[in-house]
Amino acid sequence: MRFDGFLSMLEYWAGRAPEAPALRFARGDAIETMSRAALAGRVRARADALRASDAACIGILCDGSAENVVEIFAAAQAGLQAVMLDAGASDALLAEQIAAADADRLWGDPELVEALSPALRRQPIARTGDILFFTSGTTHAAQAVALTQASLCASAWNGGALLPLSEADTLLCLLPLNHVFGFVCGLLWGLSCGACVALGRGMRHYADDCAFFRPTALPAVTMLLAFLVRAGALNGELRLVLIGAGACPRPLIDQVKATGVRVSFGYGLTETSSGVALSLGDDPYAMTVCPEDAVTLAEDGEILVSAPTCVMRGYYKAPEATAAALQGGLLHTGDLGRLDDQGRLFVTGRKKEILVLRDGTKIFLPEYEARLAAALPGRDFAVIDRDGEPVLAIRGEPAERAEITAAIEPATRDLPRGQRPAGILFLDGPLPRTATGKIKRWEIQQKAVEA
Repeated sequence: MRFDGFLSMLEYWAGRAPEAPALRFARGDAIETMSRAALAGRVRARADALRASDAACIGILCDGSAENVVEIFAAAQAGLQAVMLDAGASDALLAEQIAAADADRLWGDPELVEALSPALRRQPIARTGDILFFTSGTTHAAQAVALTQASLCASAWNGGALLPLSEADTLLCLLPLNHVFGFVCGLLWGLSCGACVALGRGMRHYADDCAFFRPTALPAVTMLLAFLVRAGALNGELRLVLIGAGACPRPLIDQVKATGVRVSFGYGLTETSSGVALSLGDDPYAMTVCPEDAVTLAEDGEILVSAPTCVMRGYYKAPEATAAALQGGLLHTGDLGRLDDQGRLFVTGRKKEILVLRDGTKIFLPEYEARLAAALPGRDFAVIDRDGEPVLAIRGEPAERAEITAAIEPATRDLPRGQRPAGILFLDGPLPRTATGKIKRWEIQQKAVEA
């Protein structure tokens, strides 16, 4: 079913079966249920209150709760601009994003709201009704992407058209709602299909939430899925896993498929309101393009996406960046790919200077390499991707491994473990570069595959 707004989606399903479960969530050791009618009613009431307020842009400190879901839907229904924020991020990063997005009100944990209130805008902006998602990245590499209820609902419909859920399904959301993959595939996909969405209890319960909620469908990033597989945490009722937001090694996919669970791999961007293509057959990397999207390739292999119903309105307050990304009605993704004779998309690499890790986090490579350059003065090196992990490619000899490891350790010790170099690739000649001196990163990538 196609919807153009969150409340119309909720009211449609409430009209079919008002008491059917829309959300399940934990209260202590018990599972509580919010019916379709109750969820729609709470969204309407909260939207009325927000509409009558003097707020224009609300920063939502996402914690994955049922109240969080209501606030997001209500803010959009009230016509406010809503900024999706990670409640677990550092205060400094949150303050920067709150100011960048012109938020004049915050929702979330009261103590955190109080701590961040100095960053709020004092003069309200005009209400836009946009929902802003920050692209996951480090410091200023992240940009606020302006999406709409209609684009997000269209993306959910696209996903449901290829991977339909039924009213008997339970979709478990373990992903953060401030990321577009978590919001669309962890929440809207289920609600738009009439399924029940179970809201996970947070990182401390990753190992037991599948047993607690007994889902039939689960969206996951690679790192989360790998953890669940190692912990033996996938429940017997699970029939479908959707992997997105980064690369996933085939052995992990094969492990999940061996349990009888269907695995689909997805490709999408914040700028397209999430999914562009999903794998439907035996090959997890052969992806069928979503019904309302179209994919073509530039001469250099860059993936170009036409997605009129799903594409962003633009980068917030960044017209030049928006114009560079959207040219002639096509989104220039910065990713590289190929199309087979059936029109299925294979993503082969990234043209952008961004490395997407297994957990969906993005590293802005110029910043990352500048950090390492201070520890490796005069050395010819680059950072490349190996199965969703950063690897240092450097001109030198393997005998230097211990010396180089010791040199970069002080520069990377404050990074999360998953963002530190996972290995060193030694090259016996200069790094390949263009005529203008830019590193041909994908030539190095190919050397890493062949090594």
